[in-house]
Amino acid sequence: MKAKVLITGASGFIGRFLVEEALGRGYEVWAGVRATSSRAHLSQDRVCCIELKYDDPSALRAQLATQVREHGAWQYVIHNAGLTGSVCRKNFALVNAEYTRRLLEALDGSDCRPKKFLLMSSLSSYGAGDDKTLRPIAREDARHPETAYGKSKRLAEEYVERQKAIPWVILCPTGVYGPGEKDYRMEIQCIRAGFDFAAGRKPQHLSFIYVKDLAELAFRALEHTAGRNCRYLVSDGRNCTDTEFARLIQELTGRKHVLRLRLPLWIVYLCCLLSECVGRLTGRAATLNTDKYGILKQRNWTCDIEPLRRELGFTPAFDLRKGLKETIRCEFGEMHYPK
Repeated sequence: MKAKVLITGASGFIGRFLVEEALGRGYEVWAGVRATSSRAHLSQDRVCCIELKYDDPSALRAQLATQVREHGAWQYVIHNAGLTGSVCRKNFALVNAEYTRRLLEALDGSDCRPKKFLLMSSLSSYGAGDDKTLRPIAREDARHPETAYGKSKRLAEEYVERQKAIPWVILCPTGVYGPGEKDYRMEIQCIRAGFDFAAGRKPQHLSFIYVKDLAELAFRALEHTAGRNCRYLVSDGRNCTDTEFARLIQELTGRKHVLRLRLPLWIVYLCCLLSECVGRLTGRAATLNTDKYGILKQRNWTCDIEPLRRELGFTPAFDLRKGLKETIRCEFGEMHYPK
C-alpha cells in the first residue's frame, strides 16, 4: 500500500514540484487546493484534490475525521500553502500563521495525526542578517523579522514548535527560483531586454535554492529519522552578489549589452509605495510594495546550511548556473515544467 502525503498549496509554484517529487517517489498524493486555484498543473488521474476548510475550524476537523474514515490518515503532511502578497497586511497573519495553527489542531483532534508535519517557511522569518560582517544567518540566531510576511512566518513556526502531538520539521528556504516562479522571471525578462535594476548603492549578498532541490529536500527531511522536531535554513550553500547574479543571467541569455542601474533605496521605497497605492486602488496585490521593500533593502540574504549537510546529508544537485540555465530553457525555450 502506498504511503499517503497531503501537500497544501499544491497548485502554486513550489507546490507543483512537491507533487511531482511525491509522485516520483511512489506516494499517494493528496493536493490541498482552494476552490479558485488552477488545477492545470495537477494530474487529475494521479492526484486527489481536497479543499480544506480553513475558515471554519470545526468544519475542518469534521472534514479530516471524514478523511480518516473513508481514506485513512496521511502518513505525512507538507504545509506549503501560504500568502506572499496581499492588499491587506492582516491577511499574512491569518493565512500564514492562523491557518497553520488550525490545521495542526484539526489533524490532532480528528485522529489524523501524521508521522511528520513539514512546514514550508522562509528565511524571512529570521529578519535581517548582519550587513557589516556579512556573517551568514545561522539556525540558532534569534528571529527578528521586520516585514509582515516574515512575522507571519515566524508565528507559524512558533505554532508548529509549541504543539506536542505531531512530530515536525521546518524548512526556511532563501530565494527559491525555477520554472514558473514570477519574480525572478521578471528579472530575467528585464535583462533579456537590456536592463538591470538593482536596489541600493551597496550590493546585496544573496543565496538561492533551485525548486527541484527544495522539493527533494522536503521529502528527505520527512523520511529521514534525523529530521525530527528540527528547523533548517535552506540554500544551495553558495553565495553571490546581486551584480554577479545579473551577469550570470546576462551570460546565459546571450545578451551582449545591459544597462545596469543601482537605484538609491529611497527611490526604491517610493516605487514600492506607488505600486502599493495602485494595488489598493485596483484591489490587486502589487509585486512591489512597502512590505517587500523590507526584503529589498536587506543587504545580507545568506545562510548557514551546515546542519542540512550534517544531519540530513543534503547535497544540492543544482548550483546557480545549472539551475538558471534550466529555468531559462523552460521559460523561454522548448522545455516544460511539471504539469
